[in-house]
Amino acid sequence: MTVGPRPGTQLLKVQNFSVSADGIAAGEDQTLERPFGHVDPGRLFAWAGATASWPNRTGPGGSRGLDDHLVRDFHHGIGAEIMGRNKFGPVRGPWPDEEWKGWWGEEPPFHTPVFVLTHHPRPSFTLSDTTFHFLDADPVTALERAREAAGGKDVRLGGGVTTIREFLDAGLVDTLHVAVSPVELGTGLKLWDSPEELTDRYHLDVVPSPSGVTHHLFWRK
Repeated sequence: MTVGPRPGTQLLKVQNFSVSADGIAAGEDQTLERPFGHVDPGRLFAWAGATASWPNRTGPGGSRGLDDHLVRDFHHGIGAEIMGRNKFGPVRGPWPDEEWKGWWGEEPPFHTPVFVLTHHPRPSFTLSDTTFHFLDADPVTALERAREAAGGKDVRLGGGVTTIREFLDAGLVDTLHVAVSPVELGTGLKLWDSPEELTDRYHLDVVPSPSGVTHHLFWRK
């Protein structure tokens, strides 16, 4: 869903980012077997997986309405993605080799250039129609690179939590959609203590869904 002003510009957008009722988006101790650490991602993403437009759906059916619209709209108008290294994979520190190519196999779901923020750059590589670039850069520089690659389209900020907070703190995020699930996780990486933390800088619409999640839609004041 496109919200907010600044028509004709390249927006930096956070889309379909899911958190718990206590603001947690990922767990601790990420491993290859547990991409979200101790947190079960099904507790956060069930709303998206239940939609008719969920890309991994193997059978007919699925919900319609606002949830489905937000899932269907995920790629619309997006020309590049920025993500943190921990979204790309569980490897920490210097790369032991260049075998790790992400969680997504030979057909990554991005279909655009992807800029991975890391203190340990490595050569770019391409899988299908997605090219991954590795940058040791501050948020402003990373966004400049992504906008150049996006060909006039918007840029998506894919996460994880630390990366989104860095770009929010730098004042670079134009629109933010957060789906708050009605579960409490207690510990993990928090996006916020309360969504009202952002209302000094953003307008906020809060829209409940029959799935049980509450969609928080932010756009710049």
